[in-house]
Amino acid sequence: MVGRITCAKVLPFIQTLTRKKPLEPEGEESNFCQCLTTVDLVGLGVGSTLGAGVYVLSGEVAREVAGPSIIVSFLVAAVASVFAGLCYAEFGARVSKTGSAYLYSYVTVGEVWAFVTGWNLLLSYIIGTSSVAKAWTGTFDDLIDNVIAETLGKHTPMDSPGLAPYPDFFAAGLIMLLAGILAYGVKESAILNTVFTAVNVAVLVFIIIAGCIKGDLNNWRISQETILNATRHMENLTMTQNETADFGVGGFFPFGFDGTLAGAATCFYAFVGFDCIATTGEEVRNPQKAIPLGIVVSLLICFLAYFGVSAALTLLMPYYLLDTHSPLPVAFEYVGWEPAKYAVAVGSLCALSTSLLGVMFPMPRVLFAMARDGLLFKPLRYMSSRQSPVLATLSSGAVAAFMVLLFDLKALVDMSSIGTIFAYTLVAVCILILRYKEDTSFVHRSEPFTVKGLVMPPSRPTHRTSKNVNIVTIIIVFLVIALSVLLSEALHSLHRRELWSTLLVSVLVLTLVLAVAIIWRQPQSTTKAAFMVPCLPVIPVLSVFINTYLMVQMEGETWISYAVWMAVGLIIYFGYGVRHSVQKQRLREARTRLNIAHVNSDVAA
Repeated sequence: MVGRITCAKVLPFIQTLTRKKPLEPEGEESNFCQCLTTVDLVGLGVGSTLGAGVYVLSGEVAREVAGPSIIVSFLVAAVASVFAGLCYAEFGARVSKTGSAYLYSYVTVGEVWAFVTGWNLLLSYIIGTSSVAKAWTGTFDDLIDNVIAETLGKHTPMDSPGLAPYPDFFAAGLIMLLAGILAYGVKESAILNTVFTAVNVAVLVFIIIAGCIKGDLNNWRISQETILNATRHMENLTMTQNETADFGVGGFFPFGFDGTLAGAATCFYAFVGFDCIATTGEEVRNPQKAIPLGIVVSLLICFLAYFGVSAALTLLMPYYLLDTHSPLPVAFEYVGWEPAKYAVAVGSLCALSTSLLGVMFPMPRVLFAMARDGLLFKPLRYMSSRQSPVLATLSSGAVAAFMVLLFDLKALVDMSSIGTIFAYTLVAVCILILRYKEDTSFVHRSEPFTVKGLVMPPSRPTHRTSKNVNIVTIIIVFLVIALSVLLSEALHSLHRRELWSTLLVSVLVLTLVLAVAIIWRQPQSTTKAAFMVPCLPVIPVLSVFINTYLMVQMEGETWISYAVWMAVGLIIYFGYGVRHSVQKQRLREARTRLNIAHVNSDVAA
């Protein structure tokens, strides 16, 4: 009896957590201004993705991980990013609403997963905003001989662990200034972003041309003897610090193909940011075509820029001499073009400005979407007369400014990466579920599970085939997690070809291939969109695997911080969101209308 009562309470509670939002919810109107074009979206995507990393990351990865083969690392990373980008592009074509991955999760897998995704996105955007603002002030401070750092460090020091060395009032002021611009209007923000992005791209084109003019192909064919001499020289210089130098064996792949792949894992983060385009669904003219095109073109431009700059850098200067902090200015000094470092400084500041705008732009829109659905506090959905989510913009900017004033952000940057990559993973899973969903026109009838139905399903998607795909997708996620952990923790055993590790990896890979083949056999939904992910289900599964593997690489401390953040979010959801959910109210009203209709029909009878 007790068991029945418990089940009667638990099942409805689980159903409330998995309730889904319809694509066109009743009573929901868009108050955003549809003023953005495809060019604006490309500018937003490139500006957000092509940040200051292009001026720093290439030198660090080339010197320590990949050598000249960094251009291959960027190619591999770009292909991996395209997998996630294609999934976002299809959802952008299908769901032209504000909310990005949060909304995609809501309409596909349910409310609790939508809240978790939205909370993850807010984490990555807030920490991203704070860290980019800090980097902007640091770059500007370098140009004026560190006056800001010395003044604030002297007069307002903070020596507590976990806190910043000093409160960065300049960075906080910059965040609030840009928050004010964003709150004023979306079109004005987009124009400012496009101008900064154009300057940044012009500087990168100059760097690439300089590499073609002053570059030396011999820097891609350095002999092993030269590398050994450089290694001995460096070890003699750093003997007092007990440091060792490892510059590989020379040539184009000095650290082997393993180093190239390790570099690709680092370079993948350079392509994070394009997802901000997906938050503009209600502000774009013709979003079904503009959003997919904006995402794909942005990733292509960013790849060409990263590829070109890394090629130019390794041609200008031997990879083992590159500076890990300021590679481009040092490279231009090496070839006698010292004044070019000022162009690099201007480009770097413009890149940081667009990156800051790009990470701040989607933050209030996700906050607004969650508040509009009742999962976060409803005052955050307030729109100004200029059709901008002004309260969400200013409040999210204030939180980011508060963080940059107080906290040491270096420890938090990895945690923000988890938030973004988790969202990428869930979007890929949602694509699998959505594309194999049963047709709404199909008459639902009870179908038992059979192995024959799994291998030889009907020609049209049914409730049974859709359920099979959902179950197999869950199995794939667990297989991918197990495989990622194994590849991460048992890498040395796999290199030594120990039997247990090889056998375990083989079993997991074969099971994964079988699961993918089962999904491939199932019929897809007949509902079409302006853009659809090709090569289903391979591309979404590859995206899930790449993202999961990167998350597994995070340190234990990062996961503990992430768990604390998620605990705070779940407290807010179960304390506020569950009770104030707008979708819950819609379902309650629909049931009430249905009961009234039944009563009226009974009275009439």
